[in-house]
Amino acid sequence: MKYSTKLSDTIHLLIFLYLGEGQKMTSARIAESVKTNPAYIRQLMSALKNAGLISSTQGQAKTSLTKDPRQITMLDVYRAVEGGKPLLHLDIHTNPQCGVGVNIQLSIGDFYKDIQQVAEKKMNEITLWDIIECYYKRSVDEGGEGNGKS
Repeated sequence: MKYSTKLSDTIHLLIFLYLGEGQKMTSARIAESVKTNPAYIRQLMSALKNAGLISSTQGQAKTSLTKDPRQITMLDVYRAVEGGKPLLHLDIHTNPQCGVGVNIQLSIGDFYKDIQQVAEKKMNEITLWDIIECYYKRSVDEGGEGNGKS
C-alpha cells in the first residue's frame, strides 16, 4: 500500500525556500533536497501558489513565502496539497454480501471522522515556524550549523 508523502515533502519544500531566501531556487534544486523529480516539486509549488502560501514568477527561480512562517499552519499546508482528502481511508472493496464487511466500514467511518477533527485541530496549532525551530534545534544538537536565519 502506497501512502502519501505530500505533506512532509511540501513542508520540506517550504522550509528549504525559507532557509534559502534570496538564493536561486529552481525546482531541480529543491527536488534534489527532497530526493524526487522537479515535476513533482512544480506540482506542489503550484498547489502552494494557488493556496496563496508562496509567490513565484514563471521562468524565474525567485519563489518566496507570502506570509511569515509563524502565520502558516500545518493545516494550511495540508489543505493546499491534499485538499479535503481525509487522513484515514476506509476499505471500500470489502465483500458487499458480508455483513461484517459492510458494517465494519461504516462503524470505523464514525471514528475516522473524530480522528480527522482532532488531527486538523492539532495541525492548526503547529506553525511552519514551530517546525523551523525544531529543525534548528536538531541541527545544533547534531553538530550542524543550520543557516543562522531567525
